[in-house]
Amino acid sequence: MDGLFLRSIEENIPLEMIYLSEDQELSQRKLIVKEVNNEYIRAYCLLRKQMRTFRRENILSIMPETHSKRRLLH
Repeated sequence: MDGLFLRSIEENIPLEMIYLSEDQELSQRKLIVKEVNNEYIRAYCLLRKQMRTFRRENILSIMPETHSKRRLLH
């Protein structure tokens, strides 16, 4: 997970995250990580268009952004 965070910071690469909020709500976010520590990540949320802080223990899944529109080869 740390490798993805560092790559997002260094290369400005968006990540897709599934997150469990404090009130037990699931959300899917696209974000660009700006800071990482042992407990939190600070990231620019592309959905909310602002900086957000996420608890690392509440991140259920994280991966590089996938493009929803895929070209089909004929």
